[in-house]
Amino acid sequence: MTAPGATLRRDLGLVPLVAVVFFNVSGGPYGVEDAVSTFGPGLALLLLIVTPLVWSLPVSMAMAELASAIPDEGGYVAWVRRAFGPFWGFQVGWWSWLNSFVDVAVYPALFAEYLRYWWPGMGGIERAAIALAFIWILTALNVAGVRVVGGGATVLAVAALVPVAVFTVAAAAGARQAPWLPLAAEGTSLAEGIGLGLAVTMWNYSGWDTPTTCLGETRAPETAFRRAVFAALPLIALAYVLPVAAALSVGTDWTKWETGHLPVVAAAVGGPGLAALVTLGALLATGGLFLASLFTNSRLPFALARAGQLPRWLAAVHPRLGTPWAAVIASSACYSAFAFFSFKELIVLNIWLYSLSLLLELAAFVGLRYSEPGLARPWRVGGGRAGMWLTAGLPSALSLLAMATAGWLNTAVGLAAALTGIAAYRCWAAPSRSGSAASAGD
Repeated sequence: MTAPGATLRRDLGLVPLVAVVFFNVSGGPYGVEDAVSTFGPGLALLLLIVTPLVWSLPVSMAMAELASAIPDEGGYVAWVRRAFGPFWGFQVGWWSWLNSFVDVAVYPALFAEYLRYWWPGMGGIERAAIALAFIWILTALNVAGVRVVGGGATVLAVAALVPVAVFTVAAAAGARQAPWLPLAAEGTSLAEGIGLGLAVTMWNYSGWDTPTTCLGETRAPETAFRRAVFAALPLIALAYVLPVAAALSVGTDWTKWETGHLPVVAAAVGGPGLAALVTLGALLATGGLFLASLFTNSRLPFALARAGQLPRWLAAVHPRLGTPWAAVIASSACYSAFAFFSFKELIVLNIWLYSLSLLLELAAFVGLRYSEPGLARPWRVGGGRAGMWLTAGLPSALSLLAMATAGWLNTAVGLAAALTGIAAYRCWAAPSRSGSAASAGD
């Protein structure tokens, strides 16, 4: 289902791009509850405030500079390839796509779990059917076109945030105590909590690089991406901090907080009606998370295939809709398989592969500054070399911190997953390059 001359469409405007960024990074406060019981109210709030400053801001600044200079489809895959060659370009794309099998596949399972609020007797077969229906309905929307995805992400972002806003106002109106007390959980020192907490909380603020994969489908990408990430950053931070602070201010037992606890707090604040509204917001958020994440991550195999580094059929573009339909369907098939694994068992792949990819992307940010100083950069990080090194160094140090705190077993599993990139390159990319070279010699 492709045709000669079929091309991608630049149908993604600024507001839909903000929604895509929002869902690739956050999706709202659903899922951050564990940080409160693990580190304590004050420390959790401090981490939610500090992490975007020391992690999200520098990463988004580096991505904004590169997006303005090289606004190509595939984003950081193209940047790393340009800075370090085809091997490393393949590795960063492969690691990120493999990582998405874990990261994106969790959303159908989360949707089914939140749906238990209305269907407590849901069995295993029903849960599996719901997860698969969730995946393939949203896959169909992705195939339908960039404009459909952008519009859907925008509607879902608003629909997911409205319940959060209502809950925040209701909880703040019933505030009875300072939300930051106690500062830390019993047995947790401030220094230890900040070190480990940053390694945990940063994953709630990760994904600023992912929307760069669709720059070739974005209107005026040189400026739109920068405006989108700088609009989404404060929105995401506030969507975490305000509802968590409001929930803690009503005096609920923070030691019992766990993933999915927000509707329980909502029930205590405003009864079953508010709890149902917050649960609905969580359901809609998981839909937006999957819709937007499939959109951006499916562009990874497309970009690699278009460069001759994965089977050519993955580079197929729908002649009428202008979407990389084959890459979308292939990605969804992988997510369908991984949706039945335990996310907690596979989270190490997320930690390690994302960290490795980001380190390589930040290295490309620095490398291109030195190798191509004359490259037109309509927007660039200020501060000269000091600003460049601070922007790249701070998130790089935090990535290494997260990898260092993963444990030996997790490190071994993460490294094994990363090494599959070498095998995949030899299987697909290296033979393709050899064949191209032989053809050129003929």
